[in-house]
Amino acid sequence: MTTTETYSPFSASRDEVADVLIIGGGPAGTWAALAAAAQGARVILADKGYCGTSGATAPSNTGAWYLPAGARRDAEVERRLERSTGLAHRRWIVRTMEQALRGLDDIAVAGYPFPFDEEGRPYRANLRGPDYMAFMRRRVVRAGVRILDHHPATELLWSDGVVAGAAGLHPRSGERWQVRAGAVVIAAGGCTFLSHALGCDGNTGDGYLMAAEAGARLSGMEFSAQYGLCVADASVTKGLPFALASFTLEDGSPLPETGEERAVRIARAIVEGHQVYACLDRGREEEHDWLRRGQPNCFLPHDRAGIDPFTQRFRVALRSEGTVRGVGGLDLIDDDCATTVPGLFAAGDAATRENLAGAVTGGGSPNASWAIASGTWSGRGAARFAQSLGDAALTRPVRALGGAGLRPRRAASDELTARALLPYVQAETLPLDVNFFRSGGRIARSQQTLDALWEDVRDHAAGAGREALRVRELAAMTATGRFIWAAAAARTESRGLHRRVDLPDTDAAQSHRIHVSGVDEVFATPDDTARRALAS
Repeated sequence: MTTTETYSPFSASRDEVADVLIIGGGPAGTWAALAAAAQGARVILADKGYCGTSGATAPSNTGAWYLPAGARRDAEVERRLERSTGLAHRRWIVRTMEQALRGLDDIAVAGYPFPFDEEGRPYRANLRGPDYMAFMRRRVVRAGVRILDHHPATELLWSDGVVAGAAGLHPRSGERWQVRAGAVVIAAGGCTFLSHALGCDGNTGDGYLMAAEAGARLSGMEFSAQYGLCVADASVTKGLPFALASFTLEDGSPLPETGEERAVRIARAIVEGHQVYACLDRGREEEHDWLRRGQPNCFLPHDRAGIDPFTQRFRVALRSEGTVRGVGGLDLIDDDCATTVPGLFAAGDAATRENLAGAVTGGGSPNASWAIASGTWSGRGAARFAQSLGDAALTRPVRALGGAGLRPRRAASDELTARALLPYVQAETLPLDVNFFRSGGRIARSQQTLDALWEDVRDHAAGAGREALRVRELAAMTATGRFIWAAAAARTESRGLHRRVDLPDTDAAQSHRIHVSGVDEVFATPDDTARRALAS
């Protein structure tokens, strides 16, 4: 726990108790809530938005791993390990696949309307986001879980060396609320720095900062340079339609073939000042029809612009998906997804996915399966932890840990608004020539800028009502950027999503993880425990 600050006692206009508090109402959070309730725990789920419609999954379609034991599963395990650049763990991949299979079978029995394949059999490797999340909300309610919609958590509560709940702010009324709990699961997603990727603007790294203030460790934060291909000025970053695309520059010449993956070639062309265009002119007509029916939201930008994407060119861009479809997050120390802080668990994009994806994106089926699995494990583990403490834990005195953006150390400044400060954070986290392509000198500049910004936010930034939430989000994004660049500076090589133009080779001696901790001072420490485990 951070000990440099002594905070005043926290008072709230709404004070509730639960055995387990889930922070976040996306797939991981709802699975965690179900698992905790199944253990007999009293569960409260607090969502920043409306559970069932908020987050990155609700507006999307996604695949999932539905792989019974056999040759197909074995082949997928080997494929994931090969792509992971040496940082994924076979046992975690397999157990995630097994838990996802059980979870998908479970919701099928409960009545989820899976589509059917051409032979009339249920196809359980596909989840339609709106239907899936609405279904999960209904299941959570039926399980007896209390849902607090529009209750963004802003800080953790602490008692005698253990996380003891969380507190937050109602964005409309400005009222403070708190839930004292025997254990907390952070399932609040990752961070995209308000890049406007579809469904991701609520992902501002809140869980990372809250956990770090309690002393939690993060891992894999350098693997955050994940960018989704999209129609320029649109938010949908689904890659599937682009499988049928040809790419050209503004003059009509083909996108140069360099032997690199497509995203790297597009990013390089954009950084060099080119405009990149796509046309979905590959494939058969029936494939085009299938795309239109299966991915309707991908075609809304074209329809609005009056473009036929199968015959006409349209400009494309790369939009940051940060740690939502990147890798990094809170470090996990056991099979129950416990963090390094007693009483605190993590699931979904809030947790590191290195065990599953290594240094590359797990976007799509891996991440969807991870949400099911890690949500289930963390909810179950949190319930057991809370039950081991007994009801007396819910009456213990607590104190709030939140600092930057909530309780300025010095006189608050009206000039340090979230709107005024956001461009400074985004300038160090979103541009392709800063984050997609990295270098030692540019990393150092970003660290210096965000360190200085952090001091201003910590000492002088505060707000009232809705602005209080926005300022705290700004603090969380600033902290997340600092975690990313601390880890990036410590990894002196290129590996997966961490692309160093000054150090383009992968160094076999750096097949370890980078742990990050601290708030006012951020520390990055190489850890080769995972490498030893993988080698054993």
